[in-house]
Amino acid sequence: MSNRKVRMGIDVGGTHTKAVAIDNATQKIIGKSSVKTTHDDKSGVAAGVVQAFENCLKENNIDPEDVVFVAHSTTQATNALIEGDVAKVGIIGTSQGGLEGVLAKAQTKLKNIDLGSGRKIEICNAFIKDKDLNHDSIKKSAEKLKSEGAQVFVASEAFGVDDMSAEQQIYDVTKGEMGMETSIASDITKLYGLTRRTRTAAINASILPKMLNTANQTEQSVRGAGVKVPLMIMRGDGGVMEINEMKKRPVLTMLSGPAASVMGSLMYLRASNGVYFEVGGTTTNIGVIKNGRPAIDYSVVGGHRTYITSLDVRVLGVAGGSMIRLSKSGVTDVGPRSAHIAGLDYAVFTPEEEIVDPQLELFSPKEGDPSDYVAIKLKSGKRITITNSCAANVLGLVKPEHFSYGNANAARKAMQPIADYLGVTVEEVATQILTRAYEKISPVILELADKYKLEHDQISLVGVGGGATSLIGFCAQKMNINYSVPENAEVISSIGVALAMVRDVVERVVPNPTAEDIRSIKAEAIDKAVESGASPDTVEVHIEIDAQTSKLTAIALGATEVKTADLMNECTEAEARALAAVDMRKEENEIDLVCQIPNFYVYQTTEKDRKPIRILDKKGFIKVQRTDGTAVTAKAASYRSVVSKLWEELAVYKADAILRPDYYICAGARVMDFNGSGELEQVLMLMDVEMQSLDPNAEIVVVGAKSQV
Repeated sequence: MSNRKVRMGIDVGGTHTKAVAIDNATQKIIGKSSVKTTHDDKSGVAAGVVQAFENCLKENNIDPEDVVFVAHSTTQATNALIEGDVAKVGIIGTSQGGLEGVLAKAQTKLKNIDLGSGRKIEICNAFIKDKDLNHDSIKKSAEKLKSEGAQVFVASEAFGVDDMSAEQQIYDVTKGEMGMETSIASDITKLYGLTRRTRTAAINASILPKMLNTANQTEQSVRGAGVKVPLMIMRGDGGVMEINEMKKRPVLTMLSGPAASVMGSLMYLRASNGVYFEVGGTTTNIGVIKNGRPAIDYSVVGGHRTYITSLDVRVLGVAGGSMIRLSKSGVTDVGPRSAHIAGLDYAVFTPEEEIVDPQLELFSPKEGDPSDYVAIKLKSGKRITITNSCAANVLGLVKPEHFSYGNANAARKAMQPIADYLGVTVEEVATQILTRAYEKISPVILELADKYKLEHDQISLVGVGGGATSLIGFCAQKMNINYSVPENAEVISSIGVALAMVRDVVERVVPNPTAEDIRSIKAEAIDKAVESGASPDTVEVHIEIDAQTSKLTAIALGATEVKTADLMNECTEAEARALAAVDMRKEENEIDLVCQIPNFYVYQTTEKDRKPIRILDKKGFIKVQRTDGTAVTAKAASYRSVVSKLWEELAVYKADAILRPDYYICAGARVMDFNGSGELEQVLMLMDVEMQSLDPNAEIVVVGAKSQV
């Protein structure tokens, strides 16, 4: 047995299932393997997961005993919902009598949930008043729902969030005695809102049979391959959970595909704020990374908002292989149809000698599509098409090492008939093509930047996926923003899965929370993360208070086993300064090192009416990027007076409101983020909970940043 420890990540995509093996100590890739996704196998996609996993072990001589972590992302929950491959749900609601009971009965009595394209989750309902709730009444209601076709159950009680005993009683009968899969509504979310909570549980229950089947097969096969560590599954919010937790809450894996690529990008992105840009052949996914965390929102299923948090990702029908549309006045549109859908090769990937006597044709790729899409007919009778990738190669935007690099001359020859038709140069046609794509992409980037308050000088695009270089350079140049394409961009999802952390969230409605409320939700979040597979001493919790909705949120992040030393080299002050200068778009002599403690450098520069600030850690990662702020070095014991002083100094006065600053505290190896709380007392209370564990004489840095609203 060797001393090497290996982390395995497997990403299940629509076309390929890719496995990556990473050395746990150095975080270097030591193996990759790819197989076609096994949609039609009797074991479903599980067969491909296992195949990719076993190939990766064999091809790279990895001993199964060396594997310390295995996780896979899955599109299965999303696909089951899109395809309507769901079980019929029986909901058993319960509540007190009186008016509350009448309301609860109405709120737990759900209609079928429309999944679009004519598919739906079928639902049947029963309701039992609290005073009548006992073994026999539950059994009778469950048997009735079963006779109406229910294959799975949901237990939902009006105030189950505060006391789950009634829901647990229903579960004990339906699952414990009858052996039927059952979702407890309050297990999935601790938020009030009975209808939405019940609906979220119903969606969860509807995919249980399908997900359990795959999970059990994958788990057996991984065990069969000799790997002893628990199998982890990617969540839609970018964390991983143990397979036994996934069996209770499979709905949390919705959108775990895009989540995997975001987490992979985060590993390579040195900036804490950026727009993540994953380009395939047909679609582009766009999402935001803010303060080092991916932006998260509640998922919408069939037009209904749920209590399932997942990455806030926009999907656009314009990508590397999108075909172009033409009129006499120029290129009118790009996409949504791609070369792949029309079954045509890209001009840029066609051998140059085949492009003889190219003729322009306009056609309709699929029945009902507009008939102004461009095809190029060659002398041989073969038809090819022009895509964003062709245009980017013609304009010299794609380098030989990039995935979408092809033969620019071939593309130029094929585009000549379009240039002749429009009376312009080939370069002008290529520019028009990418401009049409840019016009679709830039509003989405700007809308997300606005929603998450990313200022223009902090938007940096991170391109991943095979088609990234076809679009990212052109868009970044037009928008005057920085961009980067990390190495291994095409397997970034599998890397994201392999390096993912356990993530768990507890949300509660608590008006005016006390320090005790904060301590208690923090402890609950740590317990949940440990149940999901995190090692207790690695768990960190970030707390948010939303005064408008009285929502208290605790987000716990932890590693699955103690991470060995991170071997990324530490950077010198000079290297950190160079990184900060590039990010701030300044010369190195224009920025000042304003604070320094063992793990952090804080840089600042002065512009006419503001003082931009960056916090870098000793590995050179930019942890905080703010447009206007102040940094103060202090002893841990005196943080309250610094925070109170900045509360007044950095206030922004608007006609109808006073906007208070956001705070960050660098202490030890952590940057703690105290954003989004409107009251000074609440901010100090959150800080107290975190700062109690510090030595009062420890040096810390307090950063206050003016509100970006």
